[in-house]
Amino acid sequence: MKRRLGTVLHWSRTDEGRKLVRYSMVSVISVIVSQILLLFAFGLLHWSARNSNIFAVCLSAVPSYYLNRRWAWGKTSRSHLLKEVLPFWGMALLGLVFSTWAADYAESNADRLTSSHLLTTMIVMGASLAAFGVLWIGKFIVLNKVLFAHRPEELPAALDGRSGIPS
Repeated sequence: MKRRLGTVLHWSRTDEGRKLVRYSMVSVISVIVSQILLLFAFGLLHWSARNSNIFAVCLSAVPSYYLNRRWAWGKTSRSHLLKEVLPFWGMALLGLVFSTWAADYAESNADRLTSSHLLTTMIVMGASLAAFGVLWIGKFIVLNKVLFAHRPEELPAALDGRSGIPS
């Protein structure tokens, strides 16, 4: 057990490990923000689960984008609209659709379990959270391998070693 923990700690200090740890921490922050907003809109304002979830996800996605880009992946240059911003928001939209469906489904069926608005709120929040949990791993892979992947600048073919000896 001690050996495994040492291996995990060693791996967490690699580039990939740091990215996963930071991505996880950004996810925790995003979940906290989203759940607080969902609690506020559904639990206190009594909005529908659908509208509350849309509100919570849209607002929490903004700091998530910047924290992931800057802190987890270390990108400091300007955001690229087609390569970063639109794909990130596309994934956020997928999460929004899936979590909104889950929250709406939970609200529609919570009356079978309870008549308490507090318990219904907890069920709706749990459904939204579970939906994002399902998408979490896939999102990390896309962010890490596609959106925020570090790509060395392309060298001309004559200088990158692929072209062989010039004739």
